[in-house]
Amino acid sequence: MFSEVVQQPDQIKPVFLQAWEIANSELRRGDPVVITVQHRTRKLEQNAKMWAMLGDVSKQVEWYGQTLTSEEWKDVFTAALRKEKVVPGIGGGFVVLGRSTSQMSIKEMAELIELMEAFGAERQVRFTAPKWMREGS
Repeated sequence: MFSEVVQQPDQIKPVFLQAWEIANSELRRGDPVVITVQHRTRKLEQNAKMWAMLGDVSKQVEWYGQTLTSEEWKDVFTAALRKEKVVPGIGGGFVVLGRSTSQMSIKEMAELIELMEAFGAERQVRFTAPKWMREGS
């Protein structure tokens, strides 16, 4: 598999040429290829920071009389960030129509972490993540 992150316009042509050579070789052998171009999603460090923060919030904040899991808090925060729709569920209750954090861009993840930090500050959440996670997003 060939995968390359391009950050500058002058890097595009050499990467495409390399991808073309690999794809051409595979096709000549009779093997089909898939070529995908996508925006870069969240950083692994952002993901680790988000889950550490979610754990802290889940242990320290009661939400309308309930204790929520880290996964449930993730749904609350991502819905708030994306201003998602809520619809009635088939079997009762409600469903938030949202998007997975795995598909978020680096910028969106930074915004989500900022939202979580602001929420935590309002509720005196003590974030316990390692120092490297607390510095920047």
